[in-house]
Amino acid sequence: MKSNIFIKSLLSLAVIAAPAVMTSCGDSDSPKSDDETPVDSKNLDYSADNAKGWHNYSVNVAGLLTKDSESLYDSWAVSYDGGRSYRDIFCDHNNSNYKSALECIEEILDGCADIANEVGEQKIGDPYQKYKSGRTEEALYAVESWYSWHSRDDYSNNILSIRNSYNGSTDGKTAQASMATLVSGLDVDLHKATVDAIENAYNAILNIPQPFRNNIVSKEAEDAMAACETLEQLIDRRLKPFFSNLDAGHDGDLHDIVVNYADNVVLPTYRLLKERNSALEQAVKTLASTPSDANFRKAADAWLAARELWEKSEAFLFGPVDALGLDPNMDSWPLDQDAIVNHLKSGNFDDLTWSDGDDDDKVEAAQNVRGFHTLEFLLFKDGKARTVK
Repeated sequence: MKSNIFIKSLLSLAVIAAPAVMTSCGDSDSPKSDDETPVDSKNLDYSADNAKGWHNYSVNVAGLLTKDSESLYDSWAVSYDGGRSYRDIFCDHNNSNYKSALECIEEILDGCADIANEVGEQKIGDPYQKYKSGRTEEALYAVESWYSWHSRDDYSNNILSIRNSYNGSTDGKTAQASMATLVSGLDVDLHKATVDAIENAYNAILNIPQPFRNNIVSKEAEDAMAACETLEQLIDRRLKPFFSNLDAGHDGDLHDIVVNYADNVVLPTYRLLKERNSALEQAVKTLASTPSDANFRKAADAWLAARELWEKSEAFLFGPVDALGLDPNMDSWPLDQDAIVNHLKSGNFDDLTWSDGDDDDKVEAAQNVRGFHTLEFLLFKDGKARTVK
């Protein structure tokens, strides 16, 4: 392991300067305390003085996560467009969205390739490149989920979202109506290569020493980036041509794969995400009403449980999650800690929401101060649940 000595020493500092890549307020908007002393937003601690605003903010953000996940599930399961669910639109594939089962399969594979690329080039690669170019503070803050030290879990769960899409299940088993079954029956070498590429990417990510933010530049991180690239290229260059070259005799197989994917991968994942976000909201409300170290831990554990399901859905970031702005609502990154602290101080949470017709700046500003990572900031510090002061 090639550990990052600078990053480790940087983490021990009490104050870390804001990186330039983060969307943040200008100097005139930097948070101030009552005596006009600038607040160190990145390292702000929970205290008796800010507890009320801290909990109000947490409850508001958790409630929005619940609402967004309910909207996401309902759009797929109940109604999305003209009374039809997105599940029906996707599975019928005889409409303006999808003209064939093959187009649906291509949508699935594009989602798998996109997340493999995002993990390798952005989630691991962006901090890596920033550090290598000497932008060390930016590298640190470019690491997703570093308040909870949950980065490797996020990235490996992203790879599991690819596995689930390919296998047509959420438990690691291979469904009869799945891409895996069809490929293995017609091209055993391609099936083995796909399974190996998924497993190699998953294991390479977990081989990065924990926490990732301490090991941004390491042999293991380089191996993980390479494994993700191999997986992306296999999907683009071998799996997609395999399906596009199938003859019409397999149209029924493709239809069955699409239906099984919607019913046994997408819907169960979104249903459980909705349930876990609801449990997270309740845990945050309990913490607000009865602050204690134990309730901070319970809320943090509930965050981890809900976060797992979101990351396992990232291979299918198409349809309502994209069209309704639910992805950035729930998962905007990097954080604007200065804006978060300003909201803590003002107690005005109207700016967390947006509506159709709002300009892009307003929408982006709202999305930057809500979602999983804002709540992560409020619940975690240095990989552990915060404590009552």
